[in-house]
Amino acid sequence: MRRDDEITTRLDLPRPDDAPWEPPPNPNLIYNNPDKWRIAREFLERYTGTAPEDFQKQIILTNFHYYAERFRALAGDAVATEGSAMAAAHSERLGVSIIDFSIGSPVAALIIEVLATADPKATLFLGICGGLHRSLVVGDFVLPTAAIRDEGASKHFMPGRVPALPTFKIQKFVSQIVVEDGLDYRTGVVHTTDYRFWEFDRGFKEQLYEERALAIDMETATLFSVGFASKVPIGALLLVSDLPLRPDGIKTRASARAVFDQHTDRHIEIGIRAMSEIAERGESIRHYRW
Repeated sequence: MRRDDEITTRLDLPRPDDAPWEPPPNPNLIYNNPDKWRIAREFLERYTGTAPEDFQKQIILTNFHYYAERFRALAGDAVATEGSAMAAAHSERLGVSIIDFSIGSPVAALIIEVLATADPKATLFLGICGGLHRSLVVGDFVLPTAAIRDEGASKHFMPGRVPALPTFKIQKFVSQIVVEDGLDYRTGVVHTTDYRFWEFDRGFKEQLYEERALAIDMETATLFSVGFASKVPIGALLLVSDLPLRPDGIKTRASARAVFDQHTDRHIEIGIRAMSEIAERGESIRHYRW
């Protein structure tokens, strides 16, 4: 039975008289709506150049073309595709695919929702962030335990009071890989915003201090919330690329180049190892049936 047939069948099933109360299915959620599911399959192929069935079950998401290039170099057998808006690559040897989906909350919501049609076992976002806590330095890793939803996209999928949380077992697995490599990481809350170039807004910076967020980015909360709403297991490992609350800490062209030269290879290598080892070990990521 095809997945869209399963969706239709589930919607049509009669409910026994003694079943717990449940609201009617929300047609905005992709797994409840066979028409949305069908069109999302087309979106995924059109945007990435890859049909849902051709994705590996472990998927890395990135904002940067260099990560996809490095993935292809390390994989050795990667098949690259390019769609109308995004690029992807797939390694059968590693059991991993990677998508360069660009930057920002709206496109993050789009890619994680349509990825539901590929039915990934685990998805990992390798993003970069601005370090807010005084103890962070450029090159540190942040493993988010939660994210603040200060962006607009996730509100279309989950009520505002619902926290943005990663899939715990993905974070646990990634943390083990980082430690096994003799490295360290920080855990904490990441502030996700759709406000770019906020660094000169005093009121916004005061809000960040009050929240005690560890770092700031533009995608993590969206990916966590929409991934949860769309039943896509999702985790994140962020790389601190700048320290925007400090004098002269805002990222420049030169400092961005230094981050890529010194730190991003290690970042992508950890992500590839984590996702490929999930594939090898047959790790069960979901704790319960959706």
